[in-house]
Amino acid sequence: MSNLLRRGLLSMCLALLLSCGGGGGGGGGIVGLGAGVAGTPSAPAISSPGSSSSGSSSSGSSSSASSVPANAGSSAAAAAAPSSGGAAGAGLGGIASNTEGSSTTATAAVGDDGSGVGSGGTGVSTADATGVGAVDGAGSIIVNGLRYATDATVANLEDASAGLQLGMSVKVTGPVNADFTSGIARRVDSAADLRGPLASVNLKQGSFVMLGTVVTTDEATVWADASGLAALVPGTTLQVWGLPGAPGELRATRVEQREAASTLILTGTVQGLDAAAGSFTLGGLRIDYRNASLSGSLDGRPLADGTLVRVRASATTSTGLVATSVQWWYPVPLVEGATGQVAGIVTGYAGLGSFKLLGIPVDASTANITGGPTGAIGNGVRLDVGGVVANGVLRATKLKIRHVPGTGGPVSFNLIGTVGSFRSTADFRVRGQPVDASDPGVVFGNGTAANLGNGAKVEIHGTEVVNGVLKASQVVFQ
Repeated sequence: MSNLLRRGLLSMCLALLLSCGGGGGGGGGIVGLGAGVAGTPSAPAISSPGSSSSGSSSSGSSSSASSVPANAGSSAAAAAAPSSGGAAGAGLGGIASNTEGSSTTATAAVGDDGSGVGSGGTGVSTADATGVGAVDGAGSIIVNGLRYATDATVANLEDASAGLQLGMSVKVTGPVNADFTSGIARRVDSAADLRGPLASVNLKQGSFVMLGTVVTTDEATVWADASGLAALVPGTTLQVWGLPGAPGELRATRVEQREAASTLILTGTVQGLDAAAGSFTLGGLRIDYRNASLSGSLDGRPLADGTLVRVRASATTSTGLVATSVQWWYPVPLVEGATGQVAGIVTGYAGLGSFKLLGIPVDASTANITGGPTGAIGNGVRLDVGGVVANGVLRATKLKIRHVPGTGGPVSFNLIGTVGSFRSTADFRVRGQPVDASDPGVVFGNGTAANLGNGAKVEIHGTEVVNGVLKASQVVFQ
């Protein structure tokens, strides 16, 4: 009876908080967003919501997001500069913003961005869940297929002067419903995972090498300003967002070409840690962290082999980099009852009941599996999983196969908003994202191509982003 009373009180507190435009705890120097979303469909509550604020993490640590390091570069500083908020998603910018006239505007009364996901109603956990993955849509934002409202989000963005974009890796903190389809983003953290010169390209393997790391690509890799892997030229400076796999490997979720940068970024799994010497290995490079700032340990645990980290460096040595900062990479709390939904590359596979994603132990033996046959799951396969932590293991209730090496997998980018900057069916924007819906195979719902134009409310589905343009496969008028 006491448990029921406690849950009831928690639910009442959450409802009261949200009715006041609440959510979105923050901290000094973090971007704040204003109100703009309301009304979410009811959904079953999570049966065992847990805390995401303390306890152990997937990498043996990590914290509330830290402020941008002074050495993060001018683009990072611009992206993370404090803002007074405004319309829904304004602090996140990019595709999460409702304020840019050329992309979309608030289409309903104040408190509603037309996304259908919001802070009202029931069906959300009374404790914040942690989501880690890549942005695969907007309306307000969509990560791993889970649609988050951003009416009261605080954002900590680095390396993204144009705001949040498709394919960027993120950590989202906030309550979600039991089937991992909708939630409320109280906080969004995002930073680039690699930045440096391109060393080589392997077209046959669908990969490239930079900073001693093998970067693999798949159908869901977003090519911001290139037509694909074949267009990359060795020596070019790239900025990459992605998902760490086995040590020394990263699955690219977004690739951008950049001007030569003074600050290098490298993400990976710590190996060969020598605490006395102040060094460790990431991929093929030795990292000297003696004078680096360390941040992100959820429970204060020290750096250890197996920890996922993001390193920033402004100097090189004959064998590696001299780090100025070492950040724990999007740590996920593994406290009892915590809820998590993560995307990653399978490592340490010993069966459905025992494998790892992003260093997190996962048991998917009773999960509902979609996206492909169960037998396709193994090391190197990209998955989305959602579940609740028990005894330090994420017990998955939902699993989606996203990519199987040599076979492929389902890809879906989604945009929900209002058409702007319309020039033709091959050239328009939704939420600031360029879209091309001119292919003869595009399926139109509730209308035809003739209905496309500025102000039309649409839901766009696409399967690839090339040269920064989402190639639409379906357009549904709302």
